[in-house]
Amino acid sequence: MGRWYISLGVCLVLLIGGCQPETKNIPDRDLPQVVSTSTIIGDLTQRVGGEQIQHQGILQPGADPHVYEPTPRDSVALEKADLILYNGFNLEPGIIKMINSTGVKANKYAVGEVVDPLDFEYQGQKDPDPHVWGDAENAIAMTAAIRDRLIELSPEDKAEFTLNADDLIEELKRVDSWIVEQIQTIPPNQRKLVTTHDAFQYYTSAYGLEMAGTLIGISTEEQPSAQTVRNLANSIEQMQIPAIFAETTINPQLIKTVAEEAGVKLAPEELYSDSIGAPGSRGDSYLKMLEANTKSIVESLGGEFKPLDLDN
Repeated sequence: MGRWYISLGVCLVLLIGGCQPETKNIPDRDLPQVVSTSTIIGDLTQRVGGEQIQHQGILQPGADPHVYEPTPRDSVALEKADLILYNGFNLEPGIIKMINSTGVKANKYAVGEVVDPLDFEYQGQKDPDPHVWGDAENAIAMTAAIRDRLIELSPEDKAEFTLNADDLIEELKRVDSWIVEQIQTIPPNQRKLVTTHDAFQYYTSAYGLEMAGTLIGISTEEQPSAQTVRNLANSIEQMQIPAIFAETTINPQLIKTVAEEAGVKLAPEELYSDSIGAPGSRGDSYLKMLEANTKSIVESLGGEFKPLDLDN
């Protein structure tokens, strides 16, 4: 009887005080485990998957996928995954090697390989260019592929995945048209892009620029010779373009040397090539990355930049 009175008293205290026992928001099901490799694939995946997936990216913002060496933590993430989304076309060779050599049972999908690739030639051999995200239309195809893979993984969330993908695709269409308009403001004889490495073929092909030169090729592992630096500087002098560009994932010192030898300006804002930017930066999402690159290119090559507005 005494225990009953004590219990009653405790309940009265809770009611009078307006207190309720603390409850935790525990999900009623296990979320699908989705792992992405590059930060660009990761950003698109998070936009489409939303709160219906547990997403983990292998590469962190600013990391170079060409030379990234996976860690034991990455191996654990891959082994626990239900779905692994990677770019393909040999963009992330170290990670792909790990995926193929460990006991990974997840479904694996090369998102970038839904795109018909442009080729690059190196030492007499042609291979697909992996930098497919330079063209926003390619990102639309990649978004649709991510949506379909997530629906296969979790059919009960089809409506949410479809809605998220539709919203993103609409934004990508608007960005695509906006970039075309921005590039058209650059004087025609100055629509030439020179960068550190060959990561912008899709961008230049889609938006009316000429890929006029790079210090190194597709992979950032290459080391340019002194003669390569001189040859590029001489070529820039002949083209009489107003600026050349460094990239956020590559040490800018060599391209600075090229700019000095050519007597040309190095653009003040580096381009995002193989990774989105850190949180809070001007390129911390795929859409913002495209906007930041376009701004730098247009302003540095003599165009008239108009900011992107996705709200209207």
